[in-house]
Amino acid sequence: MLALFLMAIAALVLLIRNYDEEDQRATLISDVLWMEQNLRFHLEKGTELLAQLGPGLLDDARPSASARAQMQRLLQPDNPVVQVIWMDRNGDIRGALPAMGETQRIGETEDATPAASLFRLARVSGRPVYGPAYQVLGDDAYFEVYVPHFRDGEFAGVIVGVQSLRALINSEVPWWFSEKYRVSVNDPTGQEIVSKSKAAILAHGLDYTIPLDPPGRGLVLKITTYRGEVRWIPILLGASILLLAAGIMWSVWRLRLHVIRRQQAEHALHEAYAFRRAMEDSLLTGLRARDMEGRMIYANPAFCQMVGYSESELLGRKPPMPYWDPDELGRTKSLHEYILSHPHAGDRGVEVRLRRRNGERLDAMIFEAPLIDAHGNQTGWMGSVLDITEQKRIETMARQQEERLHATSRLITMGEMASTLAHELNQPLAAIASYNTGCMNRLANNQANPEELLTILGKLGKQAQRAGQIIRRVHDFVRRSEPKVERIDLNQLVTEAIGLVEPDSRKRNIEVTFTAAEGPTHVRIDPVMIEQVLVNLIRNGMDAMRDIPLDLRRLDVSIGRRENGVEVSVRDRGRGIPPETAERLFEPFFTTKTEGMGMGLNICRSIIESHRGTLVFEAALDGGTVFTFWLPADEE
Repeated sequence: MLALFLMAIAALVLLIRNYDEEDQRATLISDVLWMEQNLRFHLEKGTELLAQLGPGLLDDARPSASARAQMQRLLQPDNPVVQVIWMDRNGDIRGALPAMGETQRIGETEDATPAASLFRLARVSGRPVYGPAYQVLGDDAYFEVYVPHFRDGEFAGVIVGVQSLRALINSEVPWWFSEKYRVSVNDPTGQEIVSKSKAAILAHGLDYTIPLDPPGRGLVLKITTYRGEVRWIPILLGASILLLAAGIMWSVWRLRLHVIRRQQAEHALHEAYAFRRAMEDSLLTGLRARDMEGRMIYANPAFCQMVGYSESELLGRKPPMPYWDPDELGRTKSLHEYILSHPHAGDRGVEVRLRRRNGERLDAMIFEAPLIDAHGNQTGWMGSVLDITEQKRIETMARQQEERLHATSRLITMGEMASTLAHELNQPLAAIASYNTGCMNRLANNQANPEELLTILGKLGKQAQRAGQIIRRVHDFVRRSEPKVERIDLNQLVTEAIGLVEPDSRKRNIEVTFTAAEGPTHVRIDPVMIEQVLVNLIRNGMDAMRDIPLDLRRLDVSIGRRENGVEVSVRDRGRGIPPETAERLFEPFFTTKTEGMGMGLNICRSIIESHRGTLVFEAALDGGTVFTFWLPADEE
């Protein structure tokens, strides 16, 4: 009943307020309609006065004295008409008062209807035609009315009255109206053109909009009510009644809440604890909590299953814990003490080796965070434990597989170069055999000249060194080794890679040019892997020039500096890469060669990206393709 009483009082207050607002709106609408009729009457009266000027302005060659007098009265400061223009039947302006400026064009604004169209409409319809409003200097807006004049039933011309919207509003809105309302005229877009207002606060929601016709053209008249004086007596009376009813209601309601509050709190606490417990028990991440002395005070099922110990076996235990790896007991204990003494030491995670109850070892990532109670005090540490044993095993296998793939790629590359290298080794070996036979013949015929023998033996040694260099390069390139990052001058590495493919380039009649960078270009890389990338890119460039004339076969290798790094470019003079091939060029097992595996460029990109670099390609301006890889420079 108290609630119903309160609702009845509130409904009564709302009804009174709504009735008052409806009464104010009805008064507003009535005043707006009166104002609109007043403006319409004034505009129609102005149109009639313009029509009366027709005989005196258009029937004779010169305006009559009476017409001039009528125009002077029409152009008084308190009248909205600011200019009168008369036009003959052909649309030519015969005169204006005041006189028109040299650049003035009536009705010609960016978004206004052209004057010629309004002229034709007035001539055809035989009635006054209003033009659109347009802004002028002085924060005002003008509009024009075209009044046709007929002489003996025939069209004789048009009288144009240019009127000011601001003057119209100022002169036709009475003082009592402007004291109660703010008057404004808006264009079709809702933008306010002119207004008449005073410095007062507007009433929220008490406004009315009506089309301003004439002149029409989308113009609307908006009337907004000013906020009136506050009527305090009914407000205070209603507020007192509401306050008294609310106080009684609040007292009764507080008695009821006091009875059930404890029961609700206990129920909510029970549900929250059950939900938290269910959530912790369903987690796959191990959770453990320790007090400030390192004693275990909580462990969820996931953690117990991870280490193989039950919760009862772990709670209350102090370091060393039974799941610590005996082989790394010292390191684990030092790490434990370091985390306890540094609040944010475990925020980024710490990797440790643990041992399950059955003796199996596991790799874990532990994140530690301070355990804060309801008063903001730290009472211990909360740890999240992730089993990363399988993840590390997969990463190790992936790394080993990638290393095998790189080695296989190098072997495939050397297999493709085997015949060329065999031919290259035959040359120094044949020279060694020839020099050796010559020396033996000289010695057998007692024709040996010591100086000549020294020269021959020197040449023989150079050929042996050349054969040894070829074998060493092949051995270094083919051998499978762990990645080894060194500080290398890239100029020297590119020179060695070009030397490795030099026999193949001579066999194919391809000229390989190298433009080194000025000064040293040091980078921290695995030289064998980067040399593999260089050999693959150079051999791909030579394969691309297989079908072009011999005199055009040239491969350019260059080194430059860009963006705190070193950039190596390999450019061929081939026929380029088709768009459909370019989209899949770096995909594994995609190749355009009948004998290829489709792994070369994919491996090259993996190697470059593992060195924090990039590998891209683009079409050369005068034909061919440019492959470019960038590596960060080492400025030590």
